[in-house]
Amino acid sequence: MTEVTNYLVHAVLIGAGATAFMDGWTVVRERLLGIAPLDYGLVGRWIGHLRSGRFRHDQIAVSPPVQGERLIGWGAHYLIGIVLAAMLLAVWGLDWVRRPTVIPPLVVGVGSVILPFLLMQPGMGLGVAASRTPRPMAARLHSLITHGIFGLGLHVSGWLASLLNMF
Repeated sequence: MTEVTNYLVHAVLIGAGATAFMDGWTVVRERLLGIAPLDYGLVGRWIGHLRSGRFRHDQIAVSPPVQGERLIGWGAHYLIGIVLAAMLLAVWGLDWVRRPTVIPPLVVGVGSVILPFLLMQPGMGLGVAASRTPRPMAARLHSLITHGIFGLGLHVSGWLASLLNMF
């Protein structure tokens, strides 16, 4: 396997694995704490409206639906996880996969909270860092925890990839 192929395969496996790990957390969080997960259909609606040049919505839930918004949203969710894993590997290299440590994926996971805070939430009408939500500090804390869980998922997925010894 070439170095580029190796890099891409690991980015896909680790990114998709970490995203699934995060999704598992949202299921547990909903069952134990009653906190509803993010509706990725609304994310897909926001992304779908980008094609027509509309970046910001007052309330994404009342914006017109776009065809395939649920598929678009879930696809983007997993693609973003893969891109973040690729960033992890770009900075720390494939050597990280050979001996995964927890700090690099936590840096990427927690650092990735900037994406919803500064891009997605304002675009969907929730304000910068959820400032227009009923409980902004709670929303921020949930985002931070969820992105930290994603970072742990990167670590777990990297560890599992290291066991596969695909080098």
